Amino acid sequence: MAPFVLPGERIEARVIQSRNGFTQAVPEVILTPSPERIDAPCPHFSRCGGCHLQHAGYTFQVAAKRDILREVLARVGRVEAPEEIRTVTGEPWGYRNRIQLHFQNGRMGFLEAGTHTLRPISNCPVASPMLNTAIGALERMTHNRRWPRFIRSIELFTNETQVQLNVLETGAGVSRGFFTWCGEVIPGADAPSLEYVTGRDTFRVSHGAFFQVNRHLIDALVDLACGEETGRFALDLYAGVGLFSLPLSRRFERAEAVESGRLAAAGLRFNAERAAVPLHGVQLAAEAYLAALDTTPDFILADPPRAGLGRDAVQHLLRLRAPRLRIVSCDPATLARDLAALLAGGYAIEEQTLIDLFPQTFHVETVTTLVLR
Repeated sequence: MAPFVLPGERIEARVIQSRNGFTQAVPEVILTPSPERIDAPCPHFSRCGGCHLQHAGYTFQVAAKRDILREVLARVGRVEAPEEIRTVTGEPWGYRNRIQLHFQNGRMGFLEAGTHTLRPISNCPVASPMLNTAIGALERMTHNRRWPRFIRSIELFTNETQVQLNVLETGAGVSRGFFTWCGEVIPGADAPSLEYVTGRDTFRVSHGAFFQVNRHLIDALVDLACGEETGRFALDLYAGVGLFSLPLSRRFERAEAVESGRLAAAGLRFNAERAAVPLHGVQLAAEAYLAALDTTPDFILADPPRAGLGRDAVQHLLRLRAPRLRIVSCDPATLARDLAALLAGGYAIEEQTLIDLFPQTFHVETVTTLVLR
């Protein structure tokens, strides 16, 4: 297993770990490069832990992810992917609306892969223009005496007008004055929430609430997740602040959205009220909500975290037997596990789409539609 190498290449590599038939190595010389190999545009590539595929052309990246998806579904879940896996792509650079920055000894940057070693940066080619403006502002602020040296990491989230700033790790309490100072330099950094406008709705996103990170493909993802579904009762699990829930509530007589996070659930309720849609938001773990549900929805949409649905949620879904089920997944391995159980319980895959929300990285996002046989 050697990172930053493409199929068919001959390399010289240094083995860093080998046990139980599994070898990890670091490539040192590319003896025979692949015709798909390109020069990475970022000088930090292969050292910064964020990107994994900048050495490959974008068309090849998408094709490789589709092959990886097929292989993981078959190997982990013994699930045969559809003959055709659709792909949806967008601009592969400047797409991220959220990043995390780390701070050590007065320096700012990203952590090198698998380490706590800081890689100082002043620009990130996959981050949005507004985030790169904020990166430059923060870099200048770290040279000011007012900068709190005990801050270890910060998250930035932007709507390209304002930037939400959230201190993730710190060795001491951060004063209100720090956020006021940040707000003077970075618009919105001292605000408790941010208004994110999509093609259809406006969402209030508070600190710590989840929202999709690819600013170019948000509307395309909503279209895939909601599809053309209509009917009596729709259920949105792991709903966040309502990105999918609000469109679904306009198509179904009854729509319920389930979100366990307190801040996200509060944002969900606010966004539904402002949009004047008949959406019922519930702050509860998906498994707990499903366990108490005794009415079968016409359509269930689930966008679980990287850990996937899990055994309990899958068993409840099999008990409810909704005629249509759609899963938005960011991890092929946990998706394969969940699909194996759902297919064994009576569902069939109707269609599957790979939507590349994370260009230049190995992360694979999919939308899979299941129908009850």
